[in-house]
Amino acid sequence: MPQHSAVITTEDVRAALRGVDDPEVGMNIVDLGLVYGVEVTPTRLHVDLTMTSPACPMGEMILEDAQHALEALAPAGIEIELALVWDPPWSPDRMSTYARDHFGWS
Repeated sequence: MPQHSAVITTEDVRAALRGVDDPEVGMNIVDLGLVYGVEVTPTRLHVDLTMTSPACPMGEMILEDAQHALEALAPAGIEIELALVWDPPWSPDRMSTYARDHFGWS
């Protein structure tokens, strides 16, 4: 994963966000299916995230951790937008095969 490179990709963003865990379940937010969208342009990095529930007690911490991961990845001068979205509502169907296997939901 490039750090402070002039060009970052959607996969770079997802790789950086794999370092952000939901501490309640001990799994990263990408494999949990909490990352709904990533858009990278030369001037902006936009990520749509959700939580497993609107009442998630760790939501603020997860957003802060995601912000820090994106700041470490993005080149200087890139605007970082992190949007918390609720539509569509999260469900376990959004989890990766790895996450479903980890929780025994295969």
